Amino acid sequence: MQLGLVALAMVFLSSMGHSDVLKLSKARRQRRVSTEGPPSCPKGCDRCSEYNGCIKCKPKLFIFLERNDIRQIGVCLASCPMGYFGMRNPEGNNRCTQCKIDNCEACFNRNFCTKCKEGLYSHSGRCYVTCPPGQRTANETMECVGQRASECELGEWSQWGSCMKKNKTCGFKKGSQSRVRAPLPQVHSPDTSPASVPSQTCAPQTERRKCVVTKTPCAR
Repeated sequence: MQLGLVALAMVFLSSMGHSDVLKLSKARRQRRVSTEGPPSCPKGCDRCSEYNGCIKCKPKLFIFLERNDIRQIGVCLASCPMGYFGMRNPEGNNRCTQCKIDNCEACFNRNFCTKCKEGLYSHSGRCYVTCPPGQRTANETMECVGQRASECELGEWSQWGSCMKKNKTCGFKKGSQSRVRAPLPQVHSPDTSPASVPSQTCAPQTERRKCVVTKTPCAR
């Protein structure tokens, strides 16, 4: 008899414990569901996902994709980091795009570098080991700059050349023409060098413009 009561009490206590466990589990489940739902987007982000971070930034901000192992997480920035430039989109999807100019560390757009790698000179948005002809190095700024006036003096512009297209003067209506300014001879003291020698430190300048002519057939 006593053994039966003990067994019954154990079954009762056991069933109560199981019920409590079920209640606790249900409460946890309800709490988890209530806290889940749309993810809370970070500051500056209009739309985001739990897995990919920000998908669309607020106006005037740029979305930048940070690599996290095999994933890319979107974050919103006021300006793009070094090595990237901002591309604005009329629809508001402004993005940070990586610079792909050779030997460039920072760029203004896809075609113009603003900072070259260490030891290289910048000129017209490109990076050089040595400056192009007609340019001199400014080591303090690592830029290629024009020759000094005392080093490079150019004459008057020549007359405009013939209107041409693909090195032909016929068979077209719209072409281009050019003119040049040649370097002036350098004048030296008679007791140190010849009276005049061609300038070796600067290149001639060339200017081009579009032109329209009456189309004439080319002779066969």
